Amino acid sequence: MFGSLDTRARLACFYAGAMWGLFWVPLRHMAEAGIHEVWITPLYFLVPTVIALPLVIIRLPSIMRGGITLQLTMLASGTALTLYSTSIVYTDVVRAIMLFYLMPFWSIVLARIFLKEEITPVRIVSMILGAIGLLVLFGLGAGWPIPRNVGDWIGLFAGFFWAVTTVRMRKYEEQSSIDLTIGFFVWSVILSSAIAVMLVPLQFPSMDQVISVLPVLGVFMLLIIVPGTYASLWGPKFVNPGVSGLLFMSEIVVGAISVALLAGEPFGSREMAGVILIAGASLLEPLMNVIRRS
Repeated sequence: MFGSLDTRARLACFYAGAMWGLFWVPLRHMAEAGIHEVWITPLYFLVPTVIALPLVIIRLPSIMRGGITLQLTMLASGTALTLYSTSIVYTDVVRAIMLFYLMPFWSIVLARIFLKEEITPVRIVSMILGAIGLLVLFGLGAGWPIPRNVGDWIGLFAGFFWAVTTVRMRKYEEQSSIDLTIGFFVWSVILSSAIAVMLVPLQFPSMDQVISVLPVLGVFMLLIIVPGTYASLWGPKFVNPGVSGLLFMSEIVVGAISVALLAGEPFGSREMAGVILIAGASLLEPLMNVIRRS
């Protein structure tokens, strides 16, 4: 229905980014419920982890066969998510996003080093378009994406670890995406809980706070986050890591539009121009491939 495996994988990456563009909705709901920002991430991913426990038991033999190689891929993905969430706490959200989305650059470089994949002119143009789009969308007032504080560095390393994840998925494409999804949630809970305990051990959310957010959190997990996570851990296995990184930038497009529609934040000509540039960066190589085949 959707053509070749390559096409389906690219669509999965684009879809995954779009789903993660709605990541902020339950996060904001949890913050409005009074849950401490550092404890939001552990609770956020504890829900799918608990739901997935029966699947963990079923998949345990497969996970055990994957050994340390599989665990390292899982750990890299969980580390990326945990660092990204933490960076938002310790620096401006805008700077966290900009530094995280240096990720396509890391992906292209790492793919060249470890997978010997070609850096094509189209990919270079796509990276330039994406960088310009970020600067236009968020405004140069946020400054160039150069780390200035601890939060900035955390955001930068978050993008780097996701690039490592995509390269490992590409290299070890036999790893099950179901196992990777389970590991992503489990490692995210472990790492983010450890950070929360170290930083704000006395700010653990109350049972009333947890119960109040569960309906919204449950719906988003089942309909948005779990499918999006699976797609983000399946698609990159069959796509150049740099290309998957560019496709994931659909997160910014959906995020910018959804924040404007649902939270009433500004979305004018500057935001529209930035979104178009970023969408162009994501879709340039797929469109060029279609043109070549026609």
